[in-house]
Amino acid sequence: MAHVTKISRPSASRKTVRTDALLRIDIAALRARLTAARLPDLATRQADRARRLLLAWIGSAEADGQTAETILRALASGAAAAQIGAALRAQMAENPPPVVRDAACAPGCAFCCILTGEDGGTITGAEARALHAALAPLIGQPDGRAWHPMACPALDPATRTCRAYDARPAICRSYLSTDARACEVNAAGGSAAGAGVLGAHLDYLAVHALVRAALAGTVKVHSYALREVAAAALAGLDAKATLDSARHPTRMLDRAHAGLAAAASKAR
Repeated sequence: MAHVTKISRPSASRKTVRTDALLRIDIAALRARLTAARLPDLATRQADRARRLLLAWIGSAEADGQTAETILRALASGAAAAQIGAALRAQMAENPPPVVRDAACAPGCAFCCILTGEDGGTITGAEARALHAALAPLIGQPDGRAWHPMACPALDPATRTCRAYDARPAICRSYLSTDARACEVNAAGGSAAGAGVLGAHLDYLAVHALVRAALAGTVKVHSYALREVAAAALAGLDAKATLDSARHPTRMLDRAHAGLAAAASKAR
């Protein structure tokens, strides 16, 4: 895997995970936990790939001089998964497959932003906080649901463009289509070919799920609904209340990954 961008150090006031729990795990113990962790709902090959990506990321972070606590915070918040996903997308961009090279995506073509799945768009804690920060200044403004009842609230309903584009999560960066019409058909419940998520997004979800399995019993690792985070931010909830309201049930991360993996397999 290519060298991963250095971790952004969390602020001292951000209590995303308990420090005393983190201090009980050193790098050697973390590697052992990741090696032993199992994901019953994931194909062995995909789980092993996620494990290799994580171990490579940890090695890179350690070489950059990051402490065990900082590394663990990045893993638990989902910042590590986001960085790994970004690195994989960057590698793909160097030799783009047809779906990337021939993408029909354009501003205002927002049918990919209609969130019909039960998960509401799976994102990590780090992504949820970034999205909240980007949307909080827009409290009370009309949102994407004024255009379509299931649209992402982050959309501007007049222009159908994202008002949190720079802070958009991995799912938004990974969904592409070679046929804009296919997105509209699929948003209405159809199954047109040409639209879907990049394989890097499946790796991203598998990585976050493996981190959760590895840290079980010590640190809680959550996932969140993009739709609910955006709606709560625009309604004026603070970051903590937003995350509390948007937190997924325990098994939702696994179901989201399984659903995308099945869709990707069917599309081949």
